[in-house]
Amino acid sequence: MASKKREIIKLKSTESPETYWTTKNKKNVTQRLELRKYDKRLRRHVIFKEAK
Repeated sequence: MASKKREIIKLKSTESPETYWTTKNKKNVTQRLELRKYDKRLRRHVIFKEAK
């Protein structure tokens, strides 16, 4: 049986309640994900951090 390596994670904006859903490979990336993405509410790019 194949092991499940990819996990679905939620990315929360640091400046608004906006969220994104994505996946990451837990085997290769052990630290929390932090991406710069477009925030639709603020209409600009901000940092999104991985949330539990």
